Amino acid sequence: MTSKATQFEAQLLHPRHWLLWLAFGLWRLITALPYPVLLQLGKAIGLLVHSFPSRRKTIALRNIQLCFPDLSDQEHRDMLRANMINVGTALMEVGMAWWWSKKRFSKLLQFEGLEHLEAQKGRGVMLLGIHYTTLEVGAAAISTVFEMDGMYRRHGNPVYDFLQARGRLSKGIGENIVFERRDVRGTMKALKSGRSLWYGPDQDYGLGQGLFAPFFGIQAATVYATARFAEKTGAAVVPFSHIRLPGSQGYKISVYPALEDFPTGDDLADATRINSIVEEFILLQPDQYLWVHRRFKNRPEGEADVYQVAQRKRRNRNR
Repeated sequence: MTSKATQFEAQLLHPRHWLLWLAFGLWRLITALPYPVLLQLGKAIGLLVHSFPSRRKTIALRNIQLCFPDLSDQEHRDMLRANMINVGTALMEVGMAWWWSKKRFSKLLQFEGLEHLEAQKGRGVMLLGIHYTTLEVGAAAISTVFEMDGMYRRHGNPVYDFLQARGRLSKGIGENIVFERRDVRGTMKALKSGRSLWYGPDQDYGLGQGLFAPFFGIQAATVYATARFAEKTGAAVVPFSHIRLPGSQGYKISVYPALEDFPTGDDLADATRINSIVEEFILLQPDQYLWVHRRFKNRPEGEADVYQVAQRKRRNRNR
């Protein structure tokens, strides 16, 4: 079973896409290099990104300052530098997750807690993950040992969408589906039928299907879909984390017991519980989280945009 996004169409070979195909081809060639070399390349890319001013770097620093107010300015800057290195490394890891053979990829994986997934066989599972910079590796890793469907965000370019969707199914066992992020009906149907799906509720998707809940002590727009999906489909919510180990040791993928007494029917209480799990996962390896996302984009009425404030301060310092 596949999805429309993974089906090759002749229009993908249109000349306007040739440059992108070339870029992906070069990327694939580079990620064929030995793992230690890829780590060094990723570090170099990350340090290069860190050396130039950018909006995303400003956002990442502001998030780190907000979530870790007890750290010094130097510690904030050190975490930002480490985070940019991780962002650069993620570029190499995406290629690994999409294009490495399953045999080569599996040599870097260390699992714990897989029995918590096995215990849910026959029941729909929402595999609760977060947006680590190792996101692609983590999702691909679980797919090598447990039948799991994927998700993708449509970017508008059909070549990118095709390669992303195919890449996210490349390590799967059994027959898998990849859902576009907004395909609520399709994902709910899959969960009701006993399928498993990666789900990341840790970004700011607005308040259309969410509410404000505390995140590192700050009110953050938080989706309540985790609880609503679990309630309507009967799916288990099983958290898992995936962190890059030091040196060239690879990755540790940890699966935790399914949430008990969830959902409660109280959207705020359920969203707060999910956010607390996200916090715990971030604290495992703070520099490996995707801090470049505007996690506090939406603010309660009357509160200023925290990112514009940071940009104004930076401009004032540069005068």
